[in-house]
Amino acid sequence: MRIASVVAGIGVIAVLAAGCARGGGGDGGGDGGGEAAASPGITDSSITLGITTPLSGPTAGPGTCTVAGITAYFGARNAEGGVEFGDGQTRTVEIEALDDEYDPQKAKANYDQLKGSVFAMTSGLGTPTNRAWREAAIADEVPQVLIQTGDPIFSDAEESPWQLGFVPIYQNEGEAFGELLATSGEDHKVAILSQNDDYGEGYVEGFKSAIEGADNIEIVGELTYEATDASVDAQLTELAATDADVFFNAMSITPLVISSLQKTQELGWLPSWFLPSNTSSPGAILEPGGATAFPGVYTVSFAKAPQSPAYAEDEDVVAFLDSLAEYANYPEVPAFPHCMWSYMIGATLEQVFAKMTEPTREDFMEQLRTISDFQAPLMLEGTAVDTTEDGQPAVSSLQVVKYNGSGYAPAEAWGE
Repeated sequence: MRIASVVAGIGVIAVLAAGCARGGGGDGGGDGGGEAAASPGITDSSITLGITTPLSGPTAGPGTCTVAGITAYFGARNAEGGVEFGDGQTRTVEIEALDDEYDPQKAKANYDQLKGSVFAMTSGLGTPTNRAWREAAIADEVPQVLIQTGDPIFSDAEESPWQLGFVPIYQNEGEAFGELLATSGEDHKVAILSQNDDYGEGYVEGFKSAIEGADNIEIVGELTYEATDASVDAQLTELAATDADVFFNAMSITPLVISSLQKTQELGWLPSWFLPSNTSSPGAILEPGGATAFPGVYTVSFAKAPQSPAYAEDEDVVAFLDSLAEYANYPEVPAFPHCMWSYMIGATLEQVFAKMTEPTREDFMEQLRTISDFQAPLMLEGTAVDTTEDGQPAVSSLQVVKYNGSGYAPAEAWGE
């Protein structure tokens, strides 16, 4: 399986970006050429970033991608000699990643292990796992940035001064789909199943805000499930009885999405679906779930899909796949978008490093919030990185896309 081979290649416990050269004695010291004392994890020749993310368990597929993409990006940069910082130093970038198995307690333990030796924490997947150590990172003044969760609290500078999310917040995704449905010109009955936490609530909140006042939309059933549930068959059976023609499924657990696609077909209920961006992989979820049986499966995206024939010769995609194979030991086309997202995170971090004039976490956070209209590699046209708007993550622009049997295509109107 892809997951096993990638984890074996990247390493379950720790990952070093290929081509990295340790410098400064490995003690995190060094003055970086500036007057300010250097923060832990940075020397004149290197900077170390930490990641806690699921590298095993049911979310290992996307979790492994959160390490693979950024490892590929900085592996290529390191092979070229390193990344030039704003203080005039050129540094290689090292990645240390620990497996939290999508367990909040393990994520907190991983953070405690890494915080003294890394400059910043980044890219890790998960709302409950990132929340588990958010307050500790604030107290320790350790950056927890460009993480892969749509929880809006991480993009609130007052509530989370040492944090910033990367992917669109849940509300943005739900709102985008709601707007598409509300402007369809057709009447729709909608059934909702959502994860019983901030993740699910955020998606539903955004969706409902977008359809408020739309007289063509009726919510005919709304249920929740727990992230620890092994099955949602009972909820699906109840929702199928509503005969809704649209199913809004705010679900984060990959195996449950696959089994839900299969179960609804067994029930003879074939609505159009909306799925979150992190659980809508064509190869890993939709294909085994038999998604072509439905009139439409929609999600949102801001990244080019390497598996799509339309991007087979795209310059960004070719460079990404080459780096993924060479520096992250990930030779296959990734099934999960998290690989592309973490590659973009690497490119965004390079933009921040280029602005840093002091080797400190404080200067890093200050420069992080100045990135505007950055077209990171692999970004879809019309989307960009912008860290300047408080309350929004680094990426808030996105497109609604529709599954076409092999990949996704833009859905500018309902049914397209």
